[in-house]
Amino acid sequence: MSNQHVIVIGSGIAALSFAAHVAPECDVTLLTKKSINQSNSMLAQGGVASAWQAGDSVDQHVADTLASGAEHNEPERVKAIIAEGQTIIRQLLLAGCPFDKTRSGEPSLGKEGAHNFNRIFHAGGDQTGKVLVQFLSHQLGPNIRRREQTQVIDLIKNADNSRCIGVLLKNEHGQLETLRADAVVLATGGCGQLYSVTTNDPSLTGDGLMMAYRAGAKLVDLEFTQFHPTLLIHQQHVFGLVSEAVRGQGAFLEDEHGRRIMTHIHPLQDLAPRDIVARAMYNEQQQGHSIYLNIKPVSHFRALFPTITQLCQRAGVQLEEGRIPVAPGMHFLMGGIYIDETGQCDVPGLYAIGEVACSGLHGANRLASNSLLEGLVYGRRVALALSKQPLSQQGGDEPLTPTLTTTIQVPQISMSQLREQIWSALAIERNGAQLSKFFAQLAALPYQEVLIQDADEQAIEKSNCWALAKLMSQSALQRQESRGSHYRNDYPKPDPKWQGKQLIHQYGKLSIIHNPRITRICTCCH
Repeated sequence: MSNQHVIVIGSGIAALSFAAHVAPECDVTLLTKKSINQSNSMLAQGGVASAWQAGDSVDQHVADTLASGAEHNEPERVKAIIAEGQTIIRQLLLAGCPFDKTRSGEPSLGKEGAHNFNRIFHAGGDQTGKVLVQFLSHQLGPNIRRREQTQVIDLIKNADNSRCIGVLLKNEHGQLETLRADAVVLATGGCGQLYSVTTNDPSLTGDGLMMAYRAGAKLVDLEFTQFHPTLLIHQQHVFGLVSEAVRGQGAFLEDEHGRRIMTHIHPLQDLAPRDIVARAMYNEQQQGHSIYLNIKPVSHFRALFPTITQLCQRAGVQLEEGRIPVAPGMHFLMGGIYIDETGQCDVPGLYAIGEVACSGLHGANRLASNSLLEGLVYGRRVALALSKQPLSQQGGDEPLTPTLTTTIQVPQISMSQLREQIWSALAIERNGAQLSKFFAQLAALPYQEVLIQDADEQAIEKSNCWALAKLMSQSALQRQESRGSHYRNDYPKPDPKWQGKQLIHQYGKLSIIHNPRITRICTCCH
């Protein structure tokens, strides 16, 4: 891989896993819109899921993943990813990654929703993402160049439009710049900031998804958006995530009167799959109830959950009272850029890893703590794939010019208004009439053509959010069933006609296909 250059857009676990495993002969430029320390990975509290204890196994982990994902997952992919993830966890332990341990020196394993075993590796209590980011950052060699405060605007393809050969960006001085690469790896995360209530870092505005879409890559499963049940929301202000691991330690959900709300909803009660818990909480809220997380059963709460303790302090929530006000919020996009087992999408030279990609692991509803696992696996996979095959250098001397026009369309609506509308229409419960009205409103929004060099960061983000919201609402409208995180109250059950089918967006087109990678679909409603 000598004299070859790879651009990585993003700085979370997936990006750092790639950078830590890439061959030292490969020059890598890691671009991030904000700072290296701003990503969803840095906010990840729960941990990394992997079978370890006696009685647990890869097959058990696979079974839990498929059950949580409403059997929309791709079973062969799921098993391969989970098995490879187990190997990576062992390698991290051998390399000295500071996962929390018991007094006997064994990994201290937590339990989260829809897991039938304690298999969550965590570090620093509820600071796993931060610890992993710092650990992997220290593994990077001198071939990794980092550039912060750099907003990538678009991907650049060669003259015959057959290959991705670089990026168009605004550098830290606000100036337009082009960078050439033999391969581009998107690790930009999801789109949580489309929603007014979210766990996501402020930088997560769907940029990578829309860059890939405009370049001709396929986007799939955009209707599957996961809402985490427990965000700390106090006096109408969102302070952050309260990890599912708290419920794994015995905490439970109750209303203002102390009535437990999950007792008769699901056999796993408070540790049911996230879509079920979030929907139960939503229904309680619709009836006028407030929801609290009762933490009285959790011993040594402050020591186990230092991040959440700080959130409570900032929110003015007194832990001595034994309960935390919580509500659901947008957390994770199960869909994304359609990729193969090596992380490559259908645009040569372009790869996608982490939440921006749809690998087939998560199905219609992600199992808790599988996202960091996926990022570790696919970062490593792409690094190894690029080291095993020479990268094409087509068009190496041609001018590096963007393939799109020099303007972007910026809707004439405030970002806060757009986010509120998305929250209302693409929420925990959806229906056809509301989705149709919402899509029509989005399509009718007046917009301004703005020259790229004149567009600031907020304008570029709003343009991407607007375009992505239209695609997501189309997907949610087309899937006339309820499966996993996609719940239509006008179609409240899974429909066999939709089993294994994916909605694919590819620049200007929406098609419905049967995904040949999905080999087993459950017909029951969980």
